[in-house]
Amino acid sequence: MPEPLLDVTGLSVAYDTARGPVLAVDDVELSLERGEFMAVVGESGCGKSTLMFAVAGLLNPPARITGGAVRFRGEDLVTMSERDLNALRWRDFSVVLQSAMNALNPVATLAAQYKDAMAAHGTHTAEEIHARSTEVLELVGIDPVHLRSYPHQLSGGMRQRAMIAMALLLTPDLVIMDEPTSALDVVAQRSLMVQIKELQQLLGFAVVFVTHDMSLVSHFSDQLLVMYAGQVVEQGPTRTVFDRPAHPYSRGLLEAFPSIRGPRVPLRGIPGSPPDLSAPPAGCRFHPRCPLVQEQCHTTEPALYQVGEAHSRCLLHLTEAAR
Repeated sequence: MPEPLLDVTGLSVAYDTARGPVLAVDDVELSLERGEFMAVVGESGCGKSTLMFAVAGLLNPPARITGGAVRFRGEDLVTMSERDLNALRWRDFSVVLQSAMNALNPVATLAAQYKDAMAAHGTHTAEEIHARSTEVLELVGIDPVHLRSYPHQLSGGMRQRAMIAMALLLTPDLVIMDEPTSALDVVAQRSLMVQIKELQQLLGFAVVFVTHDMSLVSHFSDQLLVMYAGQVVEQGPTRTVFDRPAHPYSRGLLEAFPSIRGPRVPLRGIPGSPPDLSAPPAGCRFHPRCPLVQEQCHTTEPALYQVGEAHSRCLLHLTEAAR
């Protein structure tokens, strides 16, 4: 089997607080192949963004990695020096952060910002920089005349696409996107998702897409990772998880979103709130909110059990996994 592009094993991240460390990412594993689109979903505060920051080596105190490895093309990013990481970022993998439309330098034109990114990763002539900047803007549907524009002269959707264009300047193998559509309206969200997917198929890069909206990635991602309280509770092919969700939390997320087709059904939602990670509940972390809770859920912490093509962190599948 060929080596995966990204291989995360046993990754844990803690935030140091006055009351002691709080484990925000707990023993997470994921594997991403070249050209694959993986979505990471879950409620706010479940650890999605912290996971992506850890993968990209962008954590700052009080956050720290307490265990595990992040292998990108076989190299462990966790043990890599900051200098070596800086050489990889943007060139081999890039990151589009949440509210990326506000991450552009307000006092520099797009051309100047693209020039800085390319100049930091090799020697390029002015003609090469201009040609590549023009090319990536056209890829995301922006007229290259806007290379002379400042961020405030662009709409929110254009700024978001301009950031994605910057992430593609050096043709990376992996693009990590942390809720890049969160500040856009639903029409702009859909348009941007279609564009991201088309670019991925055209250029062949892999994508890790973080969102709290499961419906947003239903037709775009190949693999789905569902997180709850710092843990992966379900993972598998996207269509499998959508058609046959194995974990009660995944089912709850799907039932919380209305469908624009088919008969009208009441939205159920998920009662309660996510747990305090400084004092998570014993046993299954979802049991205080689970409609299928059993006695053993209060004391026994479930592992990730294989359920067909997917894996689910639910004791309902313990017997099935033991066969």
